[in-house]
Amino acid sequence: KAVVSTQSGHYGRGHNLKTTMIRQLRIVLLSAALVAISLACSHDPEWHLAMNLNPSDGHIMHYCEGWHTDSFIGDESNAFFKDYKNKYVWKEPANYIAIVRHQNGVADAVKVWRFKHWGLSLLQRFSDMNPGRRIETHGGDIQRTILPNAPNMLDDPIFSVDGDLAFNWGYGNNGARIALNGSYLSPRNVNDDNTHGLGNHFSIEPFSCKNPTMRPEWRHEASVIQNCSVSSCTKVKIQGTDHGTGPHYVTGPVYGQYALFVSQNARYFPTIGRRQRLQTIIRMRYK
Repeated sequence: KAVVSTQSGHYGRGHNLKTTMIRQLRIVLLSAALVAISLACSHDPEWHLAMNLNPSDGHIMHYCEGWHTDSFIGDESNAFFKDYKNKYVWKEPANYIAIVRHQNGVADAVKVWRFKHWGLSLLQRFSDMNPGRRIETHGGDIQRTILPNAPNMLDDPIFSVDGDLAFNWGYGNNGARIALNGSYLSPRNVNDDNTHGLGNHFSIEPFSCKNPTMRPEWRHEASVIQNCSVSSCTKVKIQGTDHGTGPHYVTGPVYGQYALFVSQNARYFPTIGRRQRLQTIIRMRYK
């Protein structure tokens, strides 16, 4: 009986110790969860407007116009109507980026991507021109919302193409600030004028922008997806009137304005619809 009694006592102490450890583990896990929630809530979960591109407002946002500088472009009163860049948002750490195509503030298409390297601002990313040519996101778009009646989706530079975002795509003496790797991206030393996206120039120093006023006739803000190499093509389709006087440029319709939003932890962009204006569903940051 003494042996049995002793064994029973050891079992009781071991059981109590195990129960105590489980309780302590639960407390630790609960504390960790609360810390994670607190950290998540401490970050702004909303989208901030960083840039808006209007391909027909009289101001050409070409490759060397404002992308790599710490400056404002335009003003907030026309943020969804003309070219606009918010220098404060441009310097915010960003983990996600959304590109929204809209018609004067009424969105008809949106894509969201996750940046490959977290915590860098758009200013840092677009200042990295040499070597540049970086695929900045990974895994393709994590959200794609396109309204059923959205026009001009067959060759839109953002919404007709799959893949990840390529920034600062310099090649030869040309450059595109934003393109997608699901379309053709010119090799570095090939001067074929055939990468098409947003923020373009066909005669510039793309790895330094040392001479931003170089050959202004070849500037253009928004292109369309096309196979139009300079060696065989003499009609480069451009959206709107915001382009230089290059003899190969053909003015085409404006598919929409393109707004760039960034966020630290908002993975998905709010629902868009014909009756919803971006001003009503997005928080603007002006200072």
